[in-house]
Amino acid sequence: MSAPPVTGTLYLLPTGLGESALADVLPGQVLATAGRLVHFIAENPKSARAFLKQAGYPRPLTEATITTLDKNTPADAVPGLLEPLLQGFDAGLLSEAGCPAVADPGALLVRAAHRAGIAVKPLVGPSSLLLALMASGLNGQRFAFHGYLPVENAARAQRLRELERRSRQDDATQIFIETPYRNDVMLQALLGSCAPDTLLCVATDLTQPSAQVRTQRIADWKRNACSIDRRPSVFLVYAGK
Repeated sequence: MSAPPVTGTLYLLPTGLGESALADVLPGQVLATAGRLVHFIAENPKSARAFLKQAGYPRPLTEATITTLDKNTPADAVPGLLEPLLQGFDAGLLSEAGCPAVADPGALLVRAAHRAGIAVKPLVGPSSLLLALMASGLNGQRFAFHGYLPVENAARAQRLRELERRSRQDDATQIFIETPYRNDVMLQALLGSCAPDTLLCVATDLTQPSAQVRTQRIADWKRNACSIDRRPSVFLVYAGK
């Protein structure tokens, strides 16, 4: 009986959030692992090269092979990205910011790796979602993440009311994000759609020197609103007990 083929390991490599020094937010194991790999799959090759340069990649960046996996990658093309791993090479999956495969197209690659019998090893790094939940003071025992909400005004307002009802019924924190240039529009939609006693947390620029986390009732937000335009933010709503 022939031995099963030896495959590489798919390392899930977190990156920084924003402009933080990598040494401040990433364990040495992440930087060391990135430094020994040659094959990478990334949401954005340009930002992946910037990450490797900042991480002190020990060889010329031209020697690193970086293939793209983004929202436009066809599903039937994803298994082909595993070819270096099937040949026995280790590879790293990089998100544009934070943890790969969470609110990130890399999840498709990880699923394909499991189907192919490839070992998957997640490494420790910053997740804006968990950091926001940690700092919010809202229910961390029961929560749900919903990604991006509708862009159209009426549909967005309806979705916000649905999330508020779900939070109340399930006693659960509801978490979502928005494209930064629409942050202020989202904040105004929240103030116009949610009940006065509902708690809203906005966590902005996490891990940055400019980081701000603010949790208060909708009624208090209305009295003392602020602008968060174009600053990466996480929104958390809690209408539970």
